[in-house]
Amino acid sequence: MKMHIGVDDTLALIHRIDTTAANVHDIVQAGNILQDDEQRVFGEAGYPGIQKRDEHKDRKNVPWFIAKRPGSRKTLDDRKLKAESLNASARAKVEHSFRYFKQVFGYSKDRYRGRAKSSNRLHLLAAFNNLLMGEKYILA
Repeated sequence: MKMHIGVDDTLALIHRIDTTAANVHDIVQAGNILQDDEQRVFGEAGYPGIQKRDEHKDRKNVPWFIAKRPGSRKTLDDRKLKAESLNASARAKVEHSFRYFKQVFGYSKDRYRGRAKSSNRLHLLAAFNNLLMGEKYILA
């Protein structure tokens, strides 16, 4: 089983979650985890050419910040390498959510047979994740 999440880049809160079988590629589910009013999209190196796919043709003015592959990063000059590093820090907000799932909630291994039960549990953990991540923004 694989979990795909869409995360807000300012507050790092999960806004979309989807689960699929492990053999489904990430780029196939990208349309399900993106919101309709996205202003910018950050993605890891597993999403090359995502902006060219048919389901994203209507996103005309959305800048796509997709990570470079390791081989192409070696050829970048210092200015572009710095920009790639800044984009990586924005993409890291997704990884913070996975840290909560795995280390704080102890969800490193699926315990249920069937994707429906596992998906329900992941949705619940995503809600807990948003509560913990949003706690620092609550005014006392």
